[in-house]
Amino acid sequence: MPTVNEFDYTFDNLAEIVEKFIAAIDLKKYSLYVMDYGAPIGYRIAAKYPERVEALIVQNGNAYEEGLREFWNPIKAYWQDRSPENADKLKHLVNLEATKWQYTNGVRNLEAISPDTWNMDQLFLDRPRNDEIQLALLYSYGTNPPLYPQWQEYFRKYQPPTLIVWGKNDYIFPPEGAHPYKRDLKDVELHLLDTGHFALEEEGDAIADHICRFLTTHVVENTKLTTSNK
Repeated sequence: MPTVNEFDYTFDNLAEIVEKFIAAIDLKKYSLYVMDYGAPIGYRIAAKYPERVEALIVQNGNAYEEGLREFWNPIKAYWQDRSPENADKLKHLVNLEATKWQYTNGVRNLEAISPDTWNMDQLFLDRPRNDEIQLALLYSYGTNPPLYPQWQEYFRKYQPPTLIVWGKNDYIFPPEGAHPYKRDLKDVELHLLDTGHFALEEEGDAIADHICRFLTTHVVENTKLTTSNK
């Protein structure tokens, strides 16, 4: 984990690392599962290599201004003014209470969420100088909204089949960010699930079922059809 002086923690750089990984394993076609920070990373890659993307699976991953609501107000202030005062207002986001809140806020059954989730996350969040890294990434997130029009144009032009499985009680990425995908995508399936931010923790089986069915009908069957036509 290099320090902020040794590595520039930006979403552009994170996307470049993932892009190099894709090249290293010689992956030519893929479906992208995008969630939270992974959405702006995945959409950078998808817009750059649209011919490689067979489908999108979106879980609480934003690409529309409507999805950046109250939670983001102090972060937006930090984008505008990277002052120590604005940074101090964000430092609580990496403490144990905030990490636990991300896993438990909006869930139906607290007992269904293993404490291993937030405790394991916190183990890594508490590494020395990681708070500086997280602040750098929060600041870099401000580079994503200006790219939303580009990603939306990618949706409209290339029309990747898209499955949206969204925890509708998420305060960070609320469902207001899920519905706009339907403006730009024709082959889109939206499921709002009665859970929070980390929807897999409570709805993992349901999401897996949706993915298996969706990819079977939109990717596997289409591949078979293309092959038989040849």
